Amino acid sequence: MKHILLAMLSLWIAAVSAQPAKPAPDERTVTDAYVYLLGRMFVIRQEHMDRKGAGFAYNQIKYNPLGSADFVNPNFDVAYLEAWFAVDDKTPVILEVPEVKGRYYTAQILDEWGEVIVNINERTFPSKPFGTFALVKAGSNPKIPEGAGRIELHSSKAKMLGRVELKGDAEGAVRLQKQFKVMVAGKPAIKAPPTIPMFDNKELIGVEIFDQVDARLASALDVSPAAAEMQQKVRAVAAYAASGKEARAAVDKLLRGKVIRDFQEYALTKSAPTRNHWTGAAQAGNYGRDYRLRTSVNFAGIWANSWDEVIYFVATRDAADKPLNGGNGYLIHFPAKALPQSAVNAYWSVILVGVPDYRVVDNPLKRYNFNTYSGLKSEADGSLKIGIGPKPPAGVPESNWLPSPAGKPFSLTFRTYVPKDSVKKGQWAPPAVTLMK
Repeated sequence: MKHILLAMLSLWIAAVSAQPAKPAPDERTVTDAYVYLLGRMFVIRQEHMDRKGAGFAYNQIKYNPLGSADFVNPNFDVAYLEAWFAVDDKTPVILEVPEVKGRYYTAQILDEWGEVIVNINERTFPSKPFGTFALVKAGSNPKIPEGAGRIELHSSKAKMLGRVELKGDAEGAVRLQKQFKVMVAGKPAIKAPPTIPMFDNKELIGVEIFDQVDARLASALDVSPAAAEMQQKVRAVAAYAASGKEARAAVDKLLRGKVIRDFQEYALTKSAPTRNHWTGAAQAGNYGRDYRLRTSVNFAGIWANSWDEVIYFVATRDAADKPLNGGNGYLIHFPAKALPQSAVNAYWSVILVGVPDYRVVDNPLKRYNFNTYSGLKSEADGSLKIGIGPKPPAGVPESNWLPSPAGKPFSLTFRTYVPKDSVKKGQWAPPAVTLMK
């Protein structure tokens, strides 16, 4: 009997060894799979980074100090707060949102792919713009406080970004910021985020992205209608990459030689409509089948909000389509009939960040952005000039000068909060960034 079993085992090994090698996926399949999965990797990376922060804990609000710049594409226009929520089938998270009058605010809640679940404010929830809310795991039915607004998450974790507009009253904004509270009745089972090799935006992850894909995909539900299709491509590429050293090397060569470079160019210049050399006015926050846009947004400035709340415009090139260089002087000139405040129902802001890390670049003035309340000086004809450069550009008031990093590339992000229909319809965009001689 033993000899028969050994013979059968030998035949099985021979049959497996004789099977043809897995066919190589074509370039389009590898590209689709990589760009899709990369969107989730950015969120996993961010969770790992947040967990390393001082005093981090799930279900605990971090009240960022005013002017804090220690994160990607920071927002200096608001009192900012953030949290990672974690729930399970029996344990909800209770969120208290204060009543805010006369200034912009929102509690933006996103899932683990970067999709907006909800914004809690008077625009989205006119029947309950503040008060008690219970965040629960989808499909669960835990006991929640009477009168609490029930919000189902897409998985067992979610990220919250809260914003309270400063509006010239920093003390009042901070008082409201501290009134956002979180409570947990019990101890939810919290899983650590999937293990990944850490990477940065300049050197994106290579073939390692296709290791342990089942664990990474299973760690959070993707609500995109394209999820099933794309996840099948991910598994197909992962299987090929795992089939041998040559296959793995071939996938990595394609990624590092073409796919990553093409994605970075697409994310910065082609992922959304371009007007006046600004890329923007795309429906960020909720992406439908457009996983490429979602990954692009997670790459350039994670945690984008839905476009009813804010529309972003990003400029990395000037009016001549040349990359923005911190050693040059530039001008943004708004006509009197198209001032930035005319495009919003709340407020506007523009911030300068370095590339490719998308973090502010320090300068002696500690001046990183302008907004509705910056006290910029207008021209005699009512128009508005913003100058950008390593020193104040000629013909621009020094109060309107945004310092740039000499000799280094940079990017501008222009935010329109509660944008008007003209912005949503693509009829308004910031003027082109013009090189000054």
